[in-house]
Order: sequence, then structure tokens, then C-alpha cells
Amino acid sequence: MDGRNWKKRILALILPAFLMLFGLAAGAPQADAAKAAGGNNRLEVHFMDVGQGDATLIMTDGHAMLIDAGNNSKGTAVQNYLQKQGIKKLDYVIGTHPDADHIGGLDVIIYKFDCGEVLLPDYQKNTKTYDEVEDTLKAKSYRATHPAAGDTYQLGDAVFTVTAPADKKFDNANDYSIAVRLEYGKNAFLFVGDAEEDSEHEMLKSKQNISADVYKVSHHGSKTGTSEEFLEKVDPQYAVISCGEDNSYGHPHAEVLNLLRREGVQVFRTDEQGTIVAVSDGRKITWNMSPDDSWKAGEPKGAAGNEDSGGPGTVQKAEKKAAGTRSVDGYILNTSTKKIHRPSCSSVKKMAEKNKKETDKEIEELKKEGYSPCKKCL
Repeated sequence: MDGRNWKKRILALILPAFLMLFGLAAGAPQADAAKAAGGNNRLEVHFMDVGQGDATLIMTDGHAMLIDAGNNSKGTAVQNYLQKQGIKKLDYVIGTHPDADHIGGLDVIIYKFDCGEVLLPDYQKNTKTYDEVEDTLKAKSYRATHPAAGDTYQLGDAVFTVTAPADKKFDNANDYSIAVRLEYGKNAFLFVGDAEEDSEHEMLKSKQNISADVYKVSHHGSKTGTSEEFLEKVDPQYAVISCGEDNSYGHPHAEVLNLLRREGVQVFRTDEQGTIVAVSDGRKITWNMSPDDSWKAGEPKGAAGNEDSGGPGTVQKAEKKAAGTRSVDGYILNTSTKKIHRPSCSSVKKMAEKNKKETDKEIEELKKEGYSPCKKCL
């Protein structure tokens, strides 16, 4: 064999291997880019209709997680829904906070499914509902994780980051809600449980990324959450409200609906549309129905409505009364958040002294100075 033929044979053997190796290396970034954009895969987010409560199923690439499981009477219904979706194992189960309308059905889910990791806030309630969740965790030899803001978790090709609660004491159980921002390709979803004004303020103060295409509206659309400043930072294209039809709390409140409408957010709601499904391919989000266009606020009924807040008429009367009168004890201003509080408001106790300012001015006058009334006390 002469030298030229020998070289040709060696080249014929080496070249295909070299091209294959180069092709794999060059194709890797393209594969990663396809995954990041969704590729042939997709992310599904099911906002389940569980009445006055929350339950959200998230699925992607053979992986699944559940955020809340509705009230005590909804555990089996959530279980059946998950099984119809072919769910046998949940990578993550999140109980946002210990209220019954969020963790009531969680004991059934934890018992019936294999659960990779159970996330609960580091906050307990002395209730039968909470005890049932704890007992089920023990029966399955699971140990709950208490995540901290900034913790990240992988769900198939999706990643979610914990944005709340902050490492501090809150007066309200709702402010201990676990909040997560889920990213899939270029799309993002934000779930905040029942987080109210104080928790929202902590998220804003932390400067973390809370922007999202889809915002799961806090506290069933209650005016105690979804402040204007918070919504502007999230800047969603879509919002989903989970609440019960004709619920006694008057959810969703007119103030929240008006804010969403003013900001041009397209709204879906379980009380009027049932279970809502969003599908992301990593670039765009499609829905199983059109956005709701009624913009109808709830009407509070009985004691529950009085405790939580009044409907549109009640609110307008209260604001009108507050605007035209001066409080006997004056008001306390938070110069940082630009909020007006009554001296008895729980937020005043947590206010830093450097941000605290007393005033006897009327509310309308303070509004002109850039302040807005606290939703809890005014």
C-alpha cells in the first residue's frame, strides 16, 4: 500500500467520527435553546375550580407540582382531577399557608400520591386542619421543608424561585404565604397565596424579580392584597382569580378588579368560568377559554363579609366618609410606603420609627401629597 492510499484510508476512518463529534457539540446550544423556548414540550398550569379556595396543578415534561388543595371537602375532588391527568407522583407539593381553604385537602393528596418534597411555611396554626396535614406527613414519613426567599427548584425544564415569605415576623397568617415565580422559557407565572400588603412590601423591598406574564391574584381577589405598586412591578398580561361563586366574602373586590382593568390586564376567574388551563410553549401562552369580560365584583354576605370587607357600595361610602372627616386621633403616615394609617392599625406597630410621621391633616389633603389610605384600617 503506497503512502497516499494509506493516508486516504486513515482520513476516511477519522473524518466521520470528527464530523459526528462536531455536530453534537454544535447542536448542543441549539437543543438547549429549543428546550428554553419550549421545543416540542410544554408547560400546563391548571387553575382548578375548588370553590372558595385555591388549588393549582403544574405539569411539564413528565413532572408535576401542586400548589394548595382547596378546602377540607375538596381533597377527593382534587385527587380525582390529578388522576385524570395521569398524575402518579408529585415532584413538589406546596401548602402556601395554614388556612383551611388552601391546605384543607392537602392531607388527602399527601396520603394518596408519592410526593418528592412538601413545602410549607415556618408557621403553624392550632387547628384540626393543620393537625391532619401534620399527621399525614408523619404517616408517610415525610418531613416538610420551610423554604426561604431566593431558594430555587427545578421542575423538568421549568424553574421556580421562592419570593416570599420574608425572614421576619408578621401579624397576619396570610403574610406567611409561600410565593413562587415559575419560569418556563420566556414565560413566567407568579403565585402568591394569600399574601397581603406587608408581604408584598417585603417582596418589593427585596428588589427580586417578580415580573410575570400570568399573576395568580392574591387572596381570591381581596382588596387586602394586590396593591397598585405591587401590580405595577409584576406587570402581568393575564391574571387569574380563584374564588367561589357568590362567596360570603365578596371576592373579588371592586378595588382589585378596577385596578386590573385600569392596567389593561386580561382576567380569568374560576367563580364564573370554572377550571382554567394555561399552556406555555416557552414563548407564548394559550388558554382553554377567552378572558372573562363581566368585571363583576362580589357581594359580601353576613358575618364573613363584614369581617373581610364590604362590597363596592360599602367601600365607596366608607371612603367618602373618611375623605370628608378628620380622625379624632389623627393619622400615622409611613413616609416610605406613602400609606395613611389609623394609630390603632397593626402596621403601625411594625413601622420603622424613621418612617413614622403623625399628622392631623384630612385624607383628601394627604392624597394630594402622594399618600394613599391603608386598605386594612381605612
